[in-house]
Amino acid sequence: MTSAASAIAWGGGRAAGRGSAVSDELADFGEFVQASLPGLLRYGHALTGNPHDAADLVQTVLEKIGSRWTHVQRKTADPLAYVRRAMANAHISRWRRLKRESLVADLPEQRTAEPVDPFEHEPLWQALRELPPRQRAVIVLRYYEGLSEAEIAASLGVSAGTVKSQASKAIATLRTKIGSISGGRDDW
Repeated sequence: MTSAASAIAWGGGRAAGRGSAVSDELADFGEFVQASLPGLLRYGHALTGNPHDAADLVQTVLEKIGSRWTHVQRKTADPLAYVRRAMANAHISRWRRLKRESLVADLPEQRTAEPVDPFEHEPLWQALRELPPRQRAVIVLRYYEGLSEAEIAASLGVSAGTVKSQASKAIATLRTKIGSISGGRDDW
């Protein structure tokens, strides 16, 4: 996306005559989005379990944060951690609203050949998808993104003890589920 297109997409077309402060804020936000979007999409995919919901989650959170970008920059030293925390909170809120619904990707009468996700039938990926959202977020940030416990705690807005307990519970659950699939072998 060009800088002109990003300025228009984030409302810069209306405010262009107001001065360079608004265009500088939009440029900063555009640069932030461009630099961190691939990682945010990966994180969203690991949180939600599919790339479509991940893209929706990232877009929703970035829309909200984009309108308050100056405040976010002043409030926090690490905007990426702030965005990750917002994504985790938005995903948990959505999950709570929809946890009773069982949504399907395709209508039953449609038979289209969709590309197969290579991880769809991987036992670890299936077990990870079944974890509660907060435990999944901790595991993804720790082992997929490589963050420390302190960074995860700051990113999710919880204490380091909560990160440790959620990680411990998640790993125990994953061991149980993977152990039952692998016939009782404990390769962990």
